[in-house]
Amino acid sequence: MMEKRDSLRLDKWLWYARFFKTRSLAAKIVTGGHVRVNSNKVSKAATTVGAGDVLTFAQGNHIRVVKLVACGTRRGPAPEAQALYEDLSPPVAHVPGDKDYVPPAPKFEGKGRPTKKDRRTGLLSRPDWLE
Repeated sequence: MMEKRDSLRLDKWLWYARFFKTRSLAAKIVTGGHVRVNSNKVSKAATTVGAGDVLTFAQGNHIRVVKLVACGTRRGPAPEAQALYEDLSPPVAHVPGDKDYVPPAPKFEGKGRPTKKDRRTGLLSRPDWLE
């Protein structure tokens, strides 16, 4: 005889694993056809998933590929949610030129906002203030 594996609705699992903030947002992504389960496109939020399934979906500007490890019983804290899946996504390299690249904050090397002392010396060195 075959044992029945634990399974859970896809939208509920995405919400449990904290990929989406609300269950209705997870359901909207699934019904929009933006999620693949084992490389098959699904469009029903009630699709059942279980341990061993591989999900592919967009989250923000990144494509996520995750393998389900467990179904879970609740939407718990982040460490509990991270134990529900194994991330198979390639690491995101932030290089200049990418649309989601955020440069580091500038250090003061003549750039950025001047200090009060810099403003005073700059104002006093202007010729119109010396007259």
